[in-house]
Amino acid sequence: MLNPDRSSTKGRVAIGMSGGTDSSAAAAMLVDQGYEVIGLTAHMWKDGSRCCSLEDVERARKVCSFLGIRHYVVNAQDIFSDKIVDPFVKEYAAGRTPSPCIHCNSFVKFGFLVDRARQLNCDHLATGHYARVEVLDGKYHLFCAKDPKKDQSYFLHRLDQEQLSFILFPLAALPKSEVKAYSDKRGLPIIPRGESQDLCFVEEGKLPDFVEQRDPSVIKPGEIHDQDGNVVGTHTGLHRFTVGQRGKLGIALGERMYVKRLDTENNIVEVAPRPGVMRSECTLTDIHWISGKAPEADLHCEVRPRYRSKGSNATIQMDNDRNASVIFDEPQFALTPGQAAVFYKDAEVLGGGWIDEVS
Repeated sequence: MLNPDRSSTKGRVAIGMSGGTDSSAAAAMLVDQGYEVIGLTAHMWKDGSRCCSLEDVERARKVCSFLGIRHYVVNAQDIFSDKIVDPFVKEYAAGRTPSPCIHCNSFVKFGFLVDRARQLNCDHLATGHYARVEVLDGKYHLFCAKDPKKDQSYFLHRLDQEQLSFILFPLAALPKSEVKAYSDKRGLPIIPRGESQDLCFVEEGKLPDFVEQRDPSVIKPGEIHDQDGNVVGTHTGLHRFTVGQRGKLGIALGERMYVKRLDTENNIVEVAPRPGVMRSECTLTDIHWISGKAPEADLHCEVRPRYRSKGSNATIQMDNDRNASVIFDEPQFALTPGQAAVFYKDAEVLGGGWIDEVS
């Protein structure tokens, strides 16, 4: 039941805001739909970063002022450092390639912010993510967004039933072009900044330096081998490489070479031509099922081993509720330890796990 002191009969919604086009447009849409809207901005990192800095706080504040809604800034620096940044560095130090955005969604955007929204007596937390939530047979289901170019369901695969029950995605059915047109028509005071594919808490192009600053032990020179075991170069640390990487290898062998494997035991970067980086099997750990229940038998579905990957149909052979082997119908390029492999059935996200070993 809604509190009688609320100004809107549709309910109170907190929305995570960065001041960018998507979250600002989502906030405006909720206002236009008659909700009582509260802007929430999590200050997660220092100035100069993207989507979590004091600069974004000011951007979001301007939009909230324009919309005439309350705006709260919540300090999430401790949880962001503990749950996102520290594990990120640890994974790179272990020769793996982490996916911090997935952890951020689980622990911060749909964990920490959900708690704050509840404290503000809100009925929902909304964000500018491009994904859909539907209730079918009494269960909450996560689906891809209508716009495949903007779909972010891959990053949301670790959300659970309780989180999904509290979430609103106002942009679920809209392409980016319509969101931008709506924002312009509404006159939202948004300062364009582009859409970088880099991490929000690392300066562009300085990921290795960031890892080194937080863990100097990663600076460990070693050799680069081809797939026959020949020494073809040297490196200054495995954290400067990721499986599938082609550029910045520091070698010239007369053909395009890619990182095939990071041998942490011997501190070796192994490279190979593209065919040598194609793999068909991997093991997964810490699997999460959105329904809350693992399948009772082997599951054949689409598996996407990285964001923007077309993926392939694959058989998931469960070892137990949290671990499995995945056998792809077609070889995949650069299956990467530390990345998420996400399970889809048509447009629905079933869950996913972390790639552990590749064969």
